[in-house]
Amino acid sequence: MNLAAAAPGFLSPTGVEIAFLLVGLVTLGAALVTVTTRQLVHAALWLVVALGGLAVEYLLLTAEFIAWVQVLIYVGSVVVLLLFGLMLTKAPIGHSPDADSRNRPVAIAVALAAAAALVWVVVDAFRTTWIDLDGAVQGSTKVSGEILFRHWVLPFEALSVLLLAALVGAIVLSRKKKEGER
Repeated sequence: MNLAAAAPGFLSPTGVEIAFLLVGLVTLGAALVTVTTRQLVHAALWLVVALGGLAVEYLLLTAEFIAWVQVLIYVGSVVVLLLFGLMLTKAPIGHSPDADSRNRPVAIAVALAAAAALVWVVVDAFRTTWIDLDGAVQGSTKVSGEILFRHWVLPFEALSVLLLAALVGAIVLSRKKKEGER
């Protein structure tokens, strides 16, 4: 029996792998449009598409809990907070020439360096990591909850305080000043 015909390989992807690749390309495109557009509201809406694409990727990886957390927290809360901030600070809705600082070469160099460092760290961290196939299913609610509440509670709480401070700051900036106030 031919082993190449028995198991799918790199040249014979499954439907899930094709969907993963296509959704990944759409998500990458949406992320690029998010950071290159000069209209702030359009950037926020493309951010919704990019974050939604990540949620679909989690679903394709059978990590349903993480996918719904992605939708509820990032798509639901962070983008709504961003749009509230735009509305409360009276940011320009249409084309904004102030959105471009003309430092694109420096920004591209920093982004490429950060991406290279991130890829190097992830590859180095997971080079010798093996998944225990006899334990609980990776990506399940039980395993995700244990990891989330054991290792990631403090960063999530810090993020919530940061988001609250941003919302309070947007409200303070949006208040109209009276004649006698500074």
